[in-house]
Order: sequence, then structure tokens, then C-alpha cells
Amino acid sequence: MLLDGTPLLGNRTGVGRYTASLGEELASRSDVDMRAVAFTLRGWRRLRHVLPHGARARGMPVAARLLRKSWLHSTFPPVELFAGRADVVHGTNFVLPGTFRAAGVLTIHDLAFLDAPEELAPSDHELPRLVRLGAARAKAICTPTAAVADAVAARLGVDRDKIVVTPLGVDAAWFTGRRPNKDLRDRLRLPKEYLLFVGAAGPRKGLDWLLKAHAAAPELPPLVFTGPGSFPVGERARHVGYLSEVDLRNVMAGASALVLPSRDEGFGLPVLEAMACDVPVVCTDVPALREISGGYAHLVPHGDVDALVHALGEAMAEPRAASRSAQRRAHAAGYTWRRCADATVSAYRKALG
Repeated sequence: MLLDGTPLLGNRTGVGRYTASLGEELASRSDVDMRAVAFTLRGWRRLRHVLPHGARARGMPVAARLLRKSWLHSTFPPVELFAGRADVVHGTNFVLPGTFRAAGVLTIHDLAFLDAPEELAPSDHELPRLVRLGAARAKAICTPTAAVADAVAARLGVDRDKIVVTPLGVDAAWFTGRRPNKDLRDRLRLPKEYLLFVGAAGPRKGLDWLLKAHAAAPELPPLVFTGPGSFPVGERARHVGYLSEVDLRNVMAGASALVLPSRDEGFGLPVLEAMACDVPVVCTDVPALREISGGYAHLVPHGDVDALVHALGEAMAEPRAASRSAQRRAHAAGYTWRRCADATVSAYRKALG
């Protein structure tokens, strides 16, 4: 099978981490012969350096913008033209590549591109059409939650039986996260106590709402933002940039609480990673976050400033009872990349029919 490895190039946010972890699991399996391909004019050769040992890399040295324009109208150029024959081609990042004979499998992470198309980057202007076309052409579709699966079926007119839920996983290292040491605290200028946001900046992340709630409660500790993009900073809020996975785990483990105030999410991996570190979670009461949090997070209606202030205060005061801690960590431990890979292989088999 052929995996779209383009998200592995550059700084990895949610889709990049999903693609990397899924690729590692697939490469370790005896029932899958995995190759990866990158759709980029320059830099595709870097793919071979970020793949699991033994996985083969191929490139489609054409600008992604031109490929997308072509795939809006036909399946030419088929990915097999550059990457060789494959039984299954897996589009890991919303777009299903054109294929000749291979069965297409498409991962749709969320439907933000439909809910707020005006927030898309100019390069993603055609994404709604591309996803609709890919969803119709795919033999199977993967979604990270049942909430997204139901939304895809309803809003893209896809048969629900064609969709396989492939929940993301939590790396085992998150369960051994330790509070940041003095060197890391000094390097990042971390306050003694802080509320943490993890993710890329963007309108759907609800940061304006979070800032209003934070300003209304001066007794709360400072905000720390980590992730790519432009974040609001000030006396009580700082952006520590994009962190390595080791640093991110330690910064997470030292947080008083994780807050994820997104308008919508397809999965919300930081929620489970915080639980693995035994850190309280405050997040928006939207279907996917309600689904994955399993009753172990403080859920808040989106946009309700008073409710968010109250939930943050509750999280700060939450007793660290051993039983509650064990239940929260056990819930997070149920989400593994092996389980994700098993479900994904089921989608491949469904596609091959």
C-alpha cells in the first residue's frame, strides 16, 4: 500500500503526528507492505529520512498546487505513474490522490473546511471540492471519531458503512512525562504555575474566548501557548513556540491544567496526552471532545465566558485523588496507535472488497 507521507515534512501538528505514528505501526506489520509518497516539487527526498527504518520513499516531483488542480477534473496524473503499482493508496490529509487501478482510502480529520471556508488559506481554496470528490471516489474513508464519521455521512452524502472509525493513539512516553526541570523552565521562561494550550493558532481554536475568560479571573495562573502560529502574548500570557516531543511532554506534565477551547475538533489528541500525564483537562463541549474525553474532562459550552472561568477554577482545585488519577490514565491508555493501525488495515481490506 502507498501512504501519503507529505504531512511528515516540516513541523508536525495533528495530521503530521497522526501520519508519523500510523506509518510506524504499518511499517512494523507483516501483513502490510508500506511505501510512502510525498507530493511536493522540492524536498520530497527528505521523506526517506523521516520514515521508519526499512520503509521506502517515493516522490511525485510536481507542485502540490498543480496536482490538486488536475485532480479536481480527473484522476490524472495517477500516483502510480511516479510511485509504482499499489493495491491501496491512502490519502492521509483530506485529499485523495488520483489513481489508476489502486483502491483509494481517504482520512477526513474534521469538517472545519465546510464550517468556515473563509478561514482556509488561499492555497486551500479548492479543498471543499477536493474532499467531496475524494470522499465520493474513495472505496473507504477513515475518521478519528464516530462524531466525525456521522458528520461526514450526513454532510458529504457518504454511506455510513463506507466509513471506518480509526481513533488516534497516545504514545507510551506520555505516561512517563515529568515536570520540567530548572534548565527547561529557564530556557522557556515558564512560570511556576500555568494553564497550557497545545496546538496551532487559528480562528477555530477559541483563543479569543479563552483570553476573555482569563482576563476575567486574575486569580488564575498565566497562560502558556505552545504550537506554530501567531499567539496573543502579554504579562499573563506567553508563547513558547513549537516544541520537540520531549519538551512538550515535560511542559504538559508541569501544567496546572490543559485548556482546549476549540470551536470544533475532529479528535483533540492533547486531551488524552494531558490525561496520560495526569493533568486536569478543560475543553469545549463539542461531539468529538465529548466522545474521547470519556467523562474525565471539564466540558464547557463554546463561548460561555462565565462557564469557562468556573471550569478553570474547578480544574485548578481538583483533588489529585489516586483513584481518579488511575481512572483518567487508564482511559487514555485505551487509545493506542496499534488500535489505530488495526482499524486502518480494516479500512484497506474494506477498500479492496
